[in-house]
Amino acid sequence: MIAHRVNREVVVVLGWGRAILMQLAHPLVAAGVGGHSRFDAGPSAYVERMRRTIGAMLSLTFGTEEQLRQTADRINAIHRRVHGRLGRSVGRYPAGTLYDATDPELLTWVHSTLIDSQLRTYALFVGPLTTDERDRYCAEAAQLGPRLGIPEGTLPETTARLERYLHEMERDGRLAVGEQARSLAAALLAPPGGLLAAPARWLGRLTTVGLLPAPMRDRYGFVWSAPDERRLRSVAAALRAGRRVVPPMLREWPVARRA
Repeated sequence: MIAHRVNREVVVVLGWGRAILMQLAHPLVAAGVGGHSRFDAGPSAYVERMRRTIGAMLSLTFGTEEQLRQTADRINAIHRRVHGRLGRSVGRYPAGTLYDATDPELLTWVHSTLIDSQLRTYALFVGPLTTDERDRYCAEAAQLGPRLGIPEGTLPETTARLERYLHEMERDGRLAVGEQARSLAAALLAPPGGLLAAPARWLGRLTTVGLLPAPMRDRYGFVWSAPDERRLRSVAAALRAGRRVVPPMLREWPVARRA
């Protein structure tokens, strides 16, 4: 499975920040996250949240059938608790608009931004994939849809369909970055931690902002310069070069090596 090849690389998590900010650009997703999650709950909560998120991804990719079922059940249970109304108007969505994390349309947006981010991050920090490999990654990921409340056939199963879907979301005006999304983005890009965490925060911000599409950067008000782009490319080149000499036990998730 191409998903095993992509998701086994620890460095791919550098694309998750990009995925989250794209997800938050949908006002109903931002409302759900803002109303039912804490990005600023302290270092221990931040680490625990990342641990659970990474664990879920690895279980869905490398787990047994039973582990996959249990993980999907936990995710679905969390989603069933996330619902409410938009507090204020954002873009085309008036105040009071209902949101529900089990809505297949919202789940499709979340899924698609993550898949697109995973593929782009792998290409930048590990190496390019062929069109066939990217298509297979999309198809393998789409198989999880029904387990997570997304009707079969809904998720993009090829790179072309994925890109078309993302373009349509942009074109149709369903995306808008409001105050809530900007506040969540600020918390995401400045996670708790002391001086020892400063390099990780710098790298996280560089990769998150750098990997965003330019229109999305503009929505959030991020400044991105030519020197920033050069820094990102230098970091990517260093990581690709380092990968050639770093042993698998240091660059791959342990569960991936056991699978």
